[in-house]
Amino acid sequence: MIYLQITELIKAKKLEWNRKITLSEIADATGISRMTLFRMMKNQGYNTVTDHLDKLCAFFECELYDLVKYVPDRHLSNQAKAA
Repeated sequence: MIYLQITELIKAKKLEWNRKITLSEIADATGISRMTLFRMMKNQGYNTVTDHLDKLCAFFECELYDLVKYVPDRHLSNQAKAA
């Protein structure tokens, strides 16, 4: 499963940039609605579009691997072992 690490990036950039970062600021800068950002942060495995990933990487000045994390799905791993 792919996890979006927006919360972790906000915390890291808050320290790096030495200021508060709000969802409203990210929404205004990226054009991604606050509700979509909230869903991306709260729903594990949220299905998003690459345009949003691109905009978030630009905002956070980061690479894609800083924004997303792959964690193998246990269910799929267990099925592969059983086969």
